[in-house]
Amino acid sequence: MCTGELEALAQGLFAGVAVGYDRTAWWFSYGQYPRWHRFLARRIPPEARLVLDVATGTGAVAVLLARRGHRVVALDLTEAMLGQAARRLESLGLQDRVHLVRADAQKLPFADAAFDALTFTFLLRYVADPRAVLRELGRVVRPGGWMASLEFGLPGLPWRWGWQLHTRVVLPAGGRLVSEGWYRVGRFLGPSIEAFCRTHPFSRLRGWWEEAGFLDVRRKRLSLGAAEVVWGRKR
Repeated sequence: MCTGELEALAQGLFAGVAVGYDRTAWWFSYGQYPRWHRFLARRIPPEARLVLDVATGTGAVAVLLARRGHRVVALDLTEAMLGQAARRLESLGLQDRVHLVRADAQKLPFADAAFDALTFTFLLRYVADPRAVLRELGRVVRPGGWMASLEFGLPGLPWRWGWQLHTRVVLPAGGRLVSEGWYRVGRFLGPSIEAFCRTHPFSRLRGWWEEAGFLDVRRKRLSLGAAEVVWGRKR
């Protein structure tokens, strides 16, 4: 798909599930979703004063970062998701610590080295050129700063059989019970994750992170490999 088609796909999928997104994601991940977010947020050291959270969605990671004392700029392309994030921040009294921005991760509206750290979640499957996006994300992180990401992963055998049952049967069937939007997401996720993981192994992604200026790039597989957190420090 080209860039415009992927943008339209992402916005179409997530605009339809923005309301109640976190509750449904919790159920479909068997309660693992918040754990993944917490592990991601802890990759950012306390001394990082200003953090950019890209693909913030409903602001779950931005809230964790704000509660850890960081000032946060939270960016997303989908207006419906940002609306949910705004309501969440207001209900928690965090609207003064998190600034919401609607923008494209492929062309960030910020100067070079503008942030002490950067996080992003479930982004790379929705861009036409992940390598270029990693360079763009790295551009806005200052030397010595940190970047961390959360993406879905592909479990190894024998866990992959259960994962395939979950993504091919449980997610579409469960999604149909929730809404048409979640049915579309449920049908899309499994094949999308599997295709991306097969064509973008960690060895390749780590090379792209290093090209983007990051050192000591590490990966932690969570929930039997169903999720992966990657992080590194900007040289």
